[in-house]
Amino acid sequence: MIILCKTCGTSYDHQPDRCPICEDERQYVPATGQAWTDFETVTATHANKWQQLEPDLFSLKTVPAFAINQRALLLRTPNGNVLWDCIANLDAATKMLIAALGGISAIAISHPHYYTTLQDWADAFDAPVYLHASDREWVMRESPAIRFWEGDALDILPAVTLLRLGGHFAGGTVLHWQKGEGVLLAGDILQVTPGKDAVSFMWSYPNMLPLPARTVEQVTARLEGRAYARLYGAFEGQNILAEASEIVRRSGQKYIACMK
Repeated sequence: MIILCKTCGTSYDHQPDRCPICEDERQYVPATGQAWTDFETVTATHANKWQQLEPDLFSLKTVPAFAINQRALLLRTPNGNVLWDCIANLDAATKMLIAALGGISAIAISHPHYYTTLQDWADAFDAPVYLHASDREWVMRESPAIRFWEGDALDILPAVTLLRLGGHFAGGTVLHWQKGEGVLLAGDILQVTPGKDAVSFMWSYPNMLPLPARTVEQVTARLEGRAYARLYGAFEGQNILAEASEIVRRSGQKYIACMK
């Protein structure tokens, strides 16, 4: 039986005594203590809400909210589809809809908080999962589909590149889609602010622990030379639809100035 942490959505092949993901200071254990559920219960009591963000970009978000409540993004390309980030719920309707859209050729995940049930998604769609090797220790269930990559950039399909920015996690990754003016799928490696006119950078979001200015300099430097007009974050509505690269550059400068 696949066991899920109710707080972060991480999956285990047995019920552990604790969830290392939640015990890390970048996440949290609720004041009421650790709680668990199982994969079958989640698929029976939840559904995935779909939203078309662009002609070839779809959002999947579980309702009612589960765990961290992030969204996954399905990117369609002429060379295959990519699932960006992951959500725990993989129900029959989701499988059928994704199959109708052409399946999944590759899965890529920004950081360990969104690993969830990646093993089951990979198995269902016979897709490799690209995770940065710097975050290897946070994989709680092994899978032959996992491909650990190193360095700061990896082309997984034509026009689709993973970029390691670091920051929130050592292997913190974003996806650059080189189509038209360019698109960046950022997870919460870059956190879109409520006004959608800025981003911020944190080591721990729930515990409000910032990153050093030097780290943010490195994060923004790794995006130099990448053109992108639009940026999609980890949560519903976190969409910057114009001048995204300039917004990220300006936000980095503002953050660094505030930390000095």
